[in-house]
Amino acid sequence: MTRLHELFAEENQSPWLDNIRRGWITSGELDTWVERGVRGLTSNPSIFQKAIQDSADYDDEFSASIREGLDVEASYWRLVTSDIRSALAILRPVYDSSDGLDGFVSVEVDPGLARDTPGTETSARQLSELLAEPNLYVKIPATVEGLGPIRQMIAEKRSINVTLIFSIERYAEVMEAYISGLEEAEGDLSAVSSVASFFISRIDVEVDRRLETIGTPEALALRGKAAVANGQLAYKLFNATFVGPRWDALVERGARVQRPLWASTSTKSPDYPDTLYVDELIGPNTVNTLPDNTLEAFDDHGTVARTIDSDVDAAQRVMADLASTGIDMDDVTRQLEVEGVAAFEKSFDELLGVLGTKAATLR
Repeated sequence: MTRLHELFAEENQSPWLDNIRRGWITSGELDTWVERGVRGLTSNPSIFQKAIQDSADYDDEFSASIREGLDVEASYWRLVTSDIRSALAILRPVYDSSDGLDGFVSVEVDPGLARDTPGTETSARQLSELLAEPNLYVKIPATVEGLGPIRQMIAEKRSINVTLIFSIERYAEVMEAYISGLEEAEGDLSAVSSVASFFISRIDVEVDRRLETIGTPEALALRGKAAVANGQLAYKLFNATFVGPRWDALVERGARVQRPLWASTSTKSPDYPDTLYVDELIGPNTVNTLPDNTLEAFDDHGTVARTIDSDVDAAQRVMADLASTGIDMDDVTRQLEVEGVAAFEKSFDELLGVLGTKAATLR
């Protein structure tokens, strides 16, 4: 049994893979990851940019699409949905054996729609209907403009991965959108699933930068603490939300909790342990989606033990100390949301540019 198996068996946390490449699908490497204990897969525009740009695995299908008369963007989506379909098939046994808890594969709506409420809703519905598998998650960014589409998709009983969550306040709004959507849905709710992707390491990158600018001993002592504390307080809010008469009424209809998913969990600083954002965020009813190098590191030397709520008071003290040092977490999380949306949109646009050049050559 690997540490990835132990993570789920002993602590009820699901390790997912935050990456996809066609070569992994065709070579059987993704099947091997599943055998080692991976229970789901996430993707985003940046991941697909790297996969398609850095490999010749997609050239034949892209060339065929161009010859058929598809434009560059339509050809891109054909490449993406082809990989997602294959991954859905590989993860389907996990979905079936876990009674729909795991085995999900996530694909994100066009990142250019992050501030476009009707566009996001239309795109999410189209992706859901195009791929039409029970273990599909359509990813919708947790922008203010995305909250309405999240609620509507859940009301339509479509399973959603809510992505790019940075702040506790926005996380509360995301959970409300999920619960409200379930209340609007009709009939049995057992086939509706959702995760809320709370981004971790990027918090420390930005907070550490600000702490180093302040430069006092008190500020420097807080480096590397904000991200884990933020995640631990998010988990406290999760446990406080999915209880009580309102939630119990939905459970009677088969509703599942919207599990928190820890995303962006590779460490960006060489000063921190490479499994920091796994070891310190382990707890029941959660998911941690990890890039392959972090999965390898955790499987090699990670620690399987419940840590997510071992000292919530300490997490609250970290946040209080950050505030007294001059760190405005509301400003931090607003900036990170803007940067996150822009980064995904940039990856999408850059890849379309590369594909456009390739298409011109083919023509």
